[in-house]
Amino acid sequence: MEITPLPPTQKGPAQWFTGDVWFDVLAAPPAPARLRANAVRFAPGAHTFWHRHVNGQTLHVTEGTARVGTRDGTVVELRPGQTVWTPPGEWHWHGAAPDRFMTHLAMWEIGDGTAGPDTEWAEEVTDEQYGAAGG
Repeated sequence: MEITPLPPTQKGPAQWFTGDVWFDVLAAPPAPARLRANAVRFAPGAHTFWHRHVNGQTLHVTEGTARVGTRDGTVVELRPGQTVWTPPGEWHWHGAAPDRFMTHLAMWEIGDGTAGPDTEWAEEVTDEQYGAAGG
């Protein structure tokens, strides 16, 4: 067993996020471990671009109100204590409601490289797509 040093809090890059997003890496152990986990804090209205994970992703909300959307137009709102799982390869976005900060734990398993990148990023989410939850 060992306590691993964690890197400093990082600002989410503009090519992946709309608005102010900050994250702390919680778990990124060396191989053969494959679990990755970040604590991610979104300013009100901030959200990811469209993306997908080769092995899916679990999001657990710890603060505020989250929105998660998929390509079929489904948008759900989550509150603290709620968890959502996006299946492998499902295009999705997630972020904060327009009037609240939101923090979630993002957990995913990296792939072995044979099915493409662990996370694939695409275009920005439109205002209409983000607002589909009623905001």
